[in-house]
Amino acid sequence: MAERKNLCVLAASIPNDGRLAARLGADEAAHALDRCMHRVERAIDGHGGTILLRREDGLIATFDRCDAGALAACEMLERVRSLPALSGNRQTVCVGLHYGMVEDGEAVGEGIDIAQRLAALASSEQALASGPAIMLLSPAAKHVASPQAIRSAAIDALGIPVFTMGQRVGVVTSLPPAARLSQRLRLRHQQDIMFVEEQRPILLLGRELGNDVVIMDPRASRQHARIERRREGFILIDESSNGTFVACDGAKEACVKHGEIPLLGPGRIGCGFSAGEIERDLVFFEIV
Repeated sequence: MAERKNLCVLAASIPNDGRLAARLGADEAAHALDRCMHRVERAIDGHGGTILLRREDGLIATFDRCDAGALAACEMLERVRSLPALSGNRQTVCVGLHYGMVEDGEAVGEGIDIAQRLAALASSEQALASGPAIMLLSPAAKHVASPQAIRSAAIDALGIPVFTMGQRVGVVTSLPPAARLSQRLRLRHQQDIMFVEEQRPILLLGRELGNDVVIMDPRASRQHARIERRREGFILIDESSNGTFVACDGAKEACVKHGEIPLLGPGRIGCGFSAGEIERDLVFFEIV
């Protein structure tokens, strides 16, 4: 008999009304869906979640702590929201979060059922969390949720309080309000320019399509590194096999492997190769 335990359960679904396939064709629409799912999976992986079930248009994952599940849901919304529109259509994700019973290693149990029902009730670009999940959030994480439960006939039928979640609900940031930085980290990769800033405090680098910066060089890992905006500045965290090389102007190149390094800039980042190489996949950064 399978062991049963209480876990934080996240259900995510990507709405698909067929318009994208009609405009782009089946192959391109499938590629766009895959790109969106990569971003959903990266958010789960980045917060230590375990994926129990994958479908073409959604998944179910579990977390040991509700803080991790809530932050993954918020990051997921932001990552999918940042995808460019395709033929006038934007891909979106609906998320449900609940703390409840799950059969060990199986996508079965009350926790799974409620999370899926919440995802089905969520509007596009919305995450809904049950009262039990919100009650278990730490004080530092509770600002991701709305202060008041929401009401509708369908939500009331669940019989539990339901709250909205998201970075734009409580203005989630890695910094306390009294210590917000005005600085941004500007990165350039080939022709693309992007920023790590208050509205986008995490940026992912790697070979996988779901990354913000996609590195094609085979020496890079699929999920190579991430850059976080913290109170103390901009920090690069390596998660790769070959390490990340950082060269700040006027300083000796450093290689970090499964560790962290501050980005003091201006400088260059090599994912799996020296930042001193003449390489089209170099990432250039500076604080602005």
